[in-house]
Amino acid sequence: MKLWIDTEFNEFQGALISLALVDEVGREFYEVLECPEPGAWVAANVMPILGQAPIPLPLLQQRLQAWLSLYTFIHVVADWPEDIEHFCRVLITGPGRRINTPPLFMEVRRDIDAVSQLPHNALADAKANRLAHLSMDAKGWPQP
Repeated sequence: MKLWIDTEFNEFQGALISLALVDEVGREFYEVLECPEPGAWVAANVMPILGQAPIPLPLLQQRLQAWLSLYTFIHVVADWPEDIEHFCRVLITGPGRRINTPPLFMEVRRDIDAVSQLPHNALADAKANRLAHLSMDAKGWPQP
């Protein structure tokens, strides 16, 4: 199952703030983490549109594991490498430990610019990436 991902994080290479995944049929995962000291740009453009209260990282990991368990394999599609980086960090729960997932495949595609209904909201951006890529694929664009 293809899953489109988007994340929001605290400035360049900063801590994860939100993570969203949307699958081929539109099923959604979205969670928010605390960001006690957002950078100025993040405070102005990301924090006001998160849309839900933050949860602790271990709860996000638990919910993500339960959501991913619905699939037999996962093909994560991102439009930015840091989305994959943050996703992989969330998978790690401790030294030598990680959440259980089906087999994972990851891809970074920069072949389009999706139009989000709410830019800088991870869920809206993941939805936009999904729709844009499905539209491109339907037109016969190259697929990996």
